[in-house]
Amino acid sequence: MNELKYLAGYSDHIISRVKQLITQDKLGSTLSSKYPCPHDVRTEKALYDFTVAIKNEFLRKSPPLSKVLYDGKIHTIHQALGTHTYISRVHGTKLKAKHEIRIASFFKNAPLALLRMIVVHELAHLKEKDHSRPFYQLCHHMEPAYQQLEFDTRLLLTHLELGGTLFGNE
Repeated sequence: MNELKYLAGYSDHIISRVKQLITQDKLGSTLSSKYPCPHDVRTEKALYDFTVAIKNEFLRKSPPLSKVLYDGKIHTIHQALGTHTYISRVHGTKLKAKHEIRIASFFKNAPLALLRMIVVHELAHLKEKDHSRPFYQLCHHMEPAYQQLEFDTRLLLTHLELGGTLFGNE
C-alpha cells in the first residue's frame, strides 16, 4: 500500500493495525481523540520563542539560533518535516556562523505535542549531525515521548494523504 509510505520500516503487526484503522475509517477519529486541537504557535516569532525556550532548557551551551521559521516548501522539496542548516560566512577577519531551523508549514496547524517533537528533532541536530543512537537519545532526553510522537506524526501524515483532516477545518 503506497498510502503507508510514512510507516515504512515498522513491523507487519503495526502496519496491519494501521490498515485496520484505515479500513474501518477510524484513523482520523483515533488521532482526533488523542490530539483534539491545534496549537497556538502561529507566527514565526512565536515559533522562534517556543524553540528557544526548549533549547535553553536542554541545550544552553549550544550555539544560538539565528532563525526559526515555518517553510511551505520543505515537504515537497526535501521530503522532510524540518531542516537544520549551519551556514559559515567570513566577514572581514571574523567567521560568523548561523544556525537556522525551518519547520514544515504542515506543523502550523498540528497539535502542540507534534510541533514540539519536530522542534526537538531539529534542535538535536545542533549537537548530533547524524541520525545516530546519541541523536535519538538526546531527542528522548528532551522529549520522553519522542518515539510515540514521531509515530503519531507518521499516522497523521498518512491520514492527511488519504484525504482526511484532523480538526475538521482543514
